[in-house]
Amino acid sequence: MSWDNALPLAAKLADSFRETAWERDRDRILPHAEVEQLSTAGVFALTVPREYGGPDAPASVLAEIIRLLASADPNIAQIPHSHFVYVNFLKAAATDRQKQYFFNQILDGARLANAQSERGGRTIASVATRLERSSTGYVLFGTKYYCTGTLFADWIPVLAVLDEAEYLAFVPTGSPGLSITDDWNGLGQRTTASGTVHLQGVPVDQAWVVPRAAALQASSGYGAFAQLLHAAIDAGVARNALDDAAEFVRAKSRPWFEAGVEEAREDPLTAYRFGEVAVDVAAAESLLATAGNAVDTVLAQPSADNAAEASLAVATAKAAADRASLSATNAVFELSGTRSADASLGLDRHWRNARTHTLHDPVRWKYHHIGRSLLGYAPPHHGVF
Repeated sequence: MSWDNALPLAAKLADSFRETAWERDRDRILPHAEVEQLSTAGVFALTVPREYGGPDAPASVLAEIIRLLASADPNIAQIPHSHFVYVNFLKAAATDRQKQYFFNQILDGARLANAQSERGGRTIASVATRLERSSTGYVLFGTKYYCTGTLFADWIPVLAVLDEAEYLAFVPTGSPGLSITDDWNGLGQRTTASGTVHLQGVPVDQAWVVPRAAALQASSGYGAFAQLLHAAIDAGVARNALDDAAEFVRAKSRPWFEAGVEEAREDPLTAYRFGEVAVDVAAAESLLATAGNAVDTVLAQPSADNAAEASLAVATAKAAADRASLSATNAVFELSGTRSADASLGLDRHWRNARTHTLHDPVRWKYHHIGRSLLGYAPPHHGVF
């Protein structure tokens, strides 16, 4: 698949996914068939570098694809997020031999997932999972939570500690000692398969272990790339909610009696509020495009200055998308009236998805670092900024 035709293909797939998004959410039907469609279309291989036989799609194009998918079903949009983050990690930190091996796997259809977060540590960045040496390579011990997409994956990159340094160990999903529990019970993003991964003496080939440090260097843009895709999901949720709210008001809402109009869409205060939300959503989409271009620049020309510019552009887009998604998903009910709260309509999924996904990292810290940058401080480069 060439990335030149990726956007129209993603739009077409999004249109088909939109038709059954509510049923999947209502009945918690995991989108196995839909993820397979993305694979068959070559979406998971989009960012494999050209020198390794891939399409080498820019981050800006990928972000727009994720936004399009999220505007139909943000659960499906979130599932490949970690896959693309770890492809980018391999670009930044793996040896040439490792890149050759894993990029060939991905071009053949392999999917990566996520086993990073833990519970019980002092902060969310604490890592207790152990990578221990063995006579044949390494073994893993630990438990990971919020492991999005693992039920759809062929490989699970596991964040672990060895000799006080952090590594990513790439583990095939059929490995002995590895089990995945489908226990995600979030109020939103219900079909992302963000369950628990248990690692009890999982053997790992030494060729599949990659030190993490290189990806976190000040010039890499690693965190900005990952956050760009999160912002794209939030922007997609916002657009989805705004479109559904407008359709509901046009087709089903009744006007407030004081407005003195025949149809709800003729109410001037309703139109005004729609305008406010539309500006929020359009601003988030525009800032997302700007951030995508900044990430393209740092990935093509790594430098501390380009990385800082990309991080701040992405933080701005993330803050705007956070605001737009929560504003638009609240407006579904505010503007549509009491009838819109009927559970059989499924409009609540927009707010539940927005509220759940925007919890990934606190947007207040985006504002904090944006403000500090104006006062002469460089942004951090810890993987989530």
